[in-house]
Amino acid sequence: MLRILYFAWLRDRLGRSGETLDLPQGARSVQDLVDQLRARGGEYGEIFARPELIRVAVNQSFAAISAPIAANDEIAFFPPVTGG
Repeated sequence: MLRILYFAWLRDRLGRSGETLDLPQGARSVQDLVDQLRARGGEYGEIFARPELIRVAVNQSFAAISAPIAANDEIAFFPPVTGG
């Protein structure tokens, strides 16, 4: 099972802080997962329509959208972080 976490405005828009799901068939990268989530439509479709506006971590390490994923991974989605 994948553990997916949503932070900040993603959590607010989706109305949930996370979910668990089986690794979708054919999903081998974060991009594949994003494509599957976007295909849900609604808020998911809007949020994941522009993945360049979202950052991702796989197993608590920053990752590129091309990063590989596997069953039992934790995937976190959050907005870009800025410092001051």
